[in-house]
Amino acid sequence: MRANIARSPSSDLTAAEREGLLLMREEEKIARDVYIRLFERWGIRPFGNISGSEQAHMDAILALLKHYGLPDPAQGLALGEFHNPELQRLYDRLVKQGLRSSEDAIHVGLLIEELDIADLQKAATQTDKAAILGVYGELERGSRNHLRAFYRWKQMLGVNYVPQHLSPEIFERTALSVHEDCSAPG
Repeated sequence: MRANIARSPSSDLTAAEREGLLLMREEEKIARDVYIRLFERWGIRPFGNISGSEQAHMDAILALLKHYGLPDPAQGLALGEFHNPELQRLYDRLVKQGLRSSEDAIHVGLLIEELDIADLQKAATQTDKAAILGVYGELERGSRNHLRAFYRWKQMLGVNYVPQHLSPEIFERTALSVHEDCSAPG
């Protein structure tokens, strides 16, 4: 993935492309940071496994930020810290909810992955740059896999979840579809 980024022209970005990249960098950080906290509390395997994937997602977006000469909104921030006040509030709310019970934690995992998928799809419609579309595509595949993992736990624990960012049909179809292979972030 990084080789594809390096080979792509570093032409000017539109405002929507810049905003999309900056949002996705912090949104992937939210996922990683929330999952680290919830794994510490509940020890549920997907949180431990997926937090590493979220770091790889953050790294892929960082490679795009560097390629296009954009500042890193996550630089120097500790676990659970965000520059964007709206994203800070989202993180705080998700952690608070996820620490209440293991069922609430699974609910949070589903919500984060659903939000990631929706935001990646929206950001992809706002660019025609192959490098950005390639990274967004890989991240969306990863998020669909993560959604599937949390959905299996939802089924095991009997968690009631109503999709908030995807239609119920797309959510179910995604959750019940087969695992997808993702390329290595490097």
